[in-house]
Amino acid sequence: MAQIHSLNDYNVVWTTPSKNSSESMPCGGGDIGLNVWVENGDVLFYLSRTGAFDENNQFLKLGRVRVTLSNNPFTGRDFKQELRLKEGAVHLSGAGTKVVLWVDVFRPIVHVEIESAKPVSLKTSYETWRYKDHETAEEENRANSHKDLNKPRIKVITFKDSVRFNAPNEVVFYHQNRKDAVFDMTVEQQGLRAVKDSLYNPLEQLVFGGMLFGKGLVSDGISYGTYVDTDYQAWHLRSLQASQKHQLEVALHVGKAPSAAAWTKGLVQLVQKAKQANTTAKQATLKWWSDFWQRSHVHIQSSDEKAWQVGRNYQLFRYMLACNAYGEWPTKFNGGLFTFDPGTVSSAKFSPDFRRWGGGTMTGQNQRLVYFPMFKNGDFDMLPSQFNFYTKNLRNAELRSKVYWGVNGASFTEQIENFGLPNNAEYGWARPTSRWIPLEEGVEDNDYLAHDWESSLEFCLMMIDLHAYTGTDIKKYIPFIESCLRFYDEYYQKRNGLDKDGKLIIYPGSGLERYKMAVNPVNTVSALKTVLSRFVALPERFLSASQRTFWQGMLARIPPLETTQIEGKTLLNAYKNGPYTLGKGPFAHGNELPELYPIYPWGQFGVGLPLLDIALNTWNYNPSVVKILKQNLYLSWRQEAIYAARLGLTEEAAKRTLQKMKDSPYRFPAFFEPGHDWTPDHNWGGSGMIAVQEMLMQTVGDTIYLLPAWPKNWDVDFKLHAPKNTTIKGVVKQGKLVKLEVFPNARRADIKVMGNE
Repeated sequence: MAQIHSLNDYNVVWTTPSKNSSESMPCGGGDIGLNVWVENGDVLFYLSRTGAFDENNQFLKLGRVRVTLSNNPFTGRDFKQELRLKEGAVHLSGAGTKVVLWVDVFRPIVHVEIESAKPVSLKTSYETWRYKDHETAEEENRANSHKDLNKPRIKVITFKDSVRFNAPNEVVFYHQNRKDAVFDMTVEQQGLRAVKDSLYNPLEQLVFGGMLFGKGLVSDGISYGTYVDTDYQAWHLRSLQASQKHQLEVALHVGKAPSAAAWTKGLVQLVQKAKQANTTAKQATLKWWSDFWQRSHVHIQSSDEKAWQVGRNYQLFRYMLACNAYGEWPTKFNGGLFTFDPGTVSSAKFSPDFRRWGGGTMTGQNQRLVYFPMFKNGDFDMLPSQFNFYTKNLRNAELRSKVYWGVNGASFTEQIENFGLPNNAEYGWARPTSRWIPLEEGVEDNDYLAHDWESSLEFCLMMIDLHAYTGTDIKKYIPFIESCLRFYDEYYQKRNGLDKDGKLIIYPGSGLERYKMAVNPVNTVSALKTVLSRFVALPERFLSASQRTFWQGMLARIPPLETTQIEGKTLLNAYKNGPYTLGKGPFAHGNELPELYPIYPWGQFGVGLPLLDIALNTWNYNPSVVKILKQNLYLSWRQEAIYAARLGLTEEAAKRTLQKMKDSPYRFPAFFEPGHDWTPDHNWGGSGMIAVQEMLMQTVGDTIYLLPAWPKNWDVDFKLHAPKNTTIKGVVKQGKLVKLEVFPNARRADIKVMGNE
């Protein structure tokens, strides 16, 4: 395998055009994503921008653009398509013609730059499949918040967009949400009508779309066609004359407005400002990408092709995450900005808007895997969109707790809408139907999700980590952290009181989606212990004396982690053993491993920590854990590679990471396959990225452990971030750390290199 001398060696280069959108290449910036490909001589790209949620809370693409040049340059043997990571741009070339596609990081503008050795004519089209109302049903509803409506209560309609020629050289397109949205249905279903006016509603008055435009163009009519499985309408522009240079731009606008006219005014203003900044926009964007790539990297050398792929795909996936660095909404775990025609992924014959597991629906256990790796990568500016998702919905989650149970604190369920309430399909329409769970108001009628409230605590941990890594003032996040903790304290005290030792009785508890109706599930106990311990240790400026005293009191009320004995060895148990005097349970299904959550993400066991033997015993002897580990699962959100790295199990970590981060079956190597979710599977890439980081570097208190689970035959050049504004750069060859740079230098004393004997 060739040595990696620079990021350019990871650029993705194709020398033949693509068959369809599944062979597309990602391009983006700011909060815009493009899927770019060349097919039958045409340049095509899908448009995505965060926040484009329709009435049904489906995350809609903003259309497709097609570019055709008169000299048909991209059909010959000299064709080349290249993703240049340093630029964040896609370059196309052939027959003396060059096309560059890039996105302004600081303004929502897509740029298409065309240069040709000889004058060429240009035809471009804005294509939309939403030119008419479309009724969705059954499987297709998995893309919106209605999920599988086999017996629909209503007709679910994806309403048509508005498209027009706005001027001779402009096509304007937009979707305006109707008043009756899934928000209203969900509020009614969940008995929250009395507080509806106090609830945050991101779908109301939302309008999204954009403008395709370019100098020297004129409108050229409308036509119709079919692409893959979907009919579309095309609005054409053509050049008035042949030229050696052409430039197209697409402005994308997402915002709330009382009318289409008001939204269009905002779009026009956006375009005017972008035109004024055109002379400096590209240089500013290039500088942003340059600075981004200087933050961190992991370049792996190995005679094993798949090990090299791990390093390459790590960089490619990080690039995909950076395309939504500054979005109002977080990067979705189930495809992010880069989904493509579903008929090329599965048997689903739906439009390019389709993805499984919803568009505005967020699943906490999946979302966190997208955002945890940003810490060691130093991508701290990319965290606010995920944090703000929760803080915007804090009031809604608190109202749930007050209305249903008369307690304070935020009840965030595992799968929630972008307005903070449970998805209506998961909450259940024919309540109660659960086989196992005696339901109360406010609890989802779902055998997997009921009482699963823990994932919000992982984002509490991230907020605390942001301060630990950077010293950032996190005062604005303190109310969110307190509210998530307060819910557990008040809900379970009101329901069960305290046990004879003054500890909370967490019942009904949820061992992730696996163990239901459990007492003191180990993942929840571990979560509360870690978050509370880290929270009360924050500097004085974040917590008053009375606040600190209260939370120290709650920490004292958290029950111990449950353990059991097997063959004379102590290991973690998934929950408190019976008898279950409080009710029925527990019930088990699925193949998650809550027994290992104290290892990751909660960091209570692992390299450099006491009682490592308990965690290793759990990995080696807990029957439930061993049974699942033997299945060698690695798809999607699976964390086994991370656990192995945290335990210092180098061979296991490497084996599972090689599986996780190998090339995808699609043309672009980091379009990870559907797994449990959709393509590109972002929690697949995120969990793999975390495993690589944990193999290279782990932090325990002030100590930084290097190479705790790194294979000796993987040479690597890396740069990662650690708490206290620390940056570690290193070079490893044949298992030895041969070069080390630490910033600031004072932190060098805190470093312990493992396996460097």
